[in-house]
Amino acid sequence: MSAGTLYGVGLGPGDPDLMSLRAHRLLTAAGHVAYFRKAGRSGQARRIVEGLLHQDVCEFAMEYPVTTEIPLSDPRYNEILAAFYSKCTAHLLHLLRSGQDVVVLCEGDPFFYGSFMHLHSRLKDQVPVQVVPAITGMSGAWTATGNPVTWGDDILTVLMGTLPEDTLTAHMARSDALVVMKIGRNLDKVRRAIDQAGRLASAWLVEHATMPNEKVSRLSEVDETVSPYFSIIIVHGQGRRP
Repeated sequence: MSAGTLYGVGLGPGDPDLMSLRAHRLLTAAGHVAYFRKAGRSGQARRIVEGLLHQDVCEFAMEYPVTTEIPLSDPRYNEILAAFYSKCTAHLLHLLRSGQDVVVLCEGDPFFYGSFMHLHSRLKDQVPVQVVPAITGMSGAWTATGNPVTWGDDILTVLMGTLPEDTLTAHMARSDALVVMKIGRNLDKVRRAIDQAGRLASAWLVEHATMPNEKVSRLSEVDETVSPYFSIIIVHGQGRRP
């Protein structure tokens, strides 16, 4: 029996209208879908496709064993997640080797800081795998600000809020345009780094970009110390233009 195909399908930044036609066709025809989520939550990827899946679709929810309970620097973090991804891979491999196609729902783009990459690296040499690209969350965020993120020869830097403060500051000081992801509990640290780099006055915090509860604020005017999971900070470049 020929193995089924694993599809990593990018769903875009959150608004279902922004997913690709190919993604829509795969979703509406899918017999098996899999998606990541935090335990006890429905999951953003699953919410995006609500109403698009066949009523008889078989769903496989992959619930993270840890999120912020253990520091990233703790060796147990990688050990626990590695075991989790291996368990998910084994389940998917069973379905695929039985001839079933499986669609993995991916927030944003599957190859841009997404959990799907951990499945891809484990399965790509064992079964057919296809990836459907999509609009990234950061694209949705800078569009929400109403201004272009880069001009001319601007250098765009994408940073994770989990990085050390001095590392963030160094990169922010030498880049033209900035995108900072994984804000959450790192908001205060990221704000200090942006301020030290002299960029606070031009920084924006975008929460839930393209979603119904989208919120765009100047970072300097935000009093909170923690931001929602779906938050991105944008600093626009001001480079060469005719």
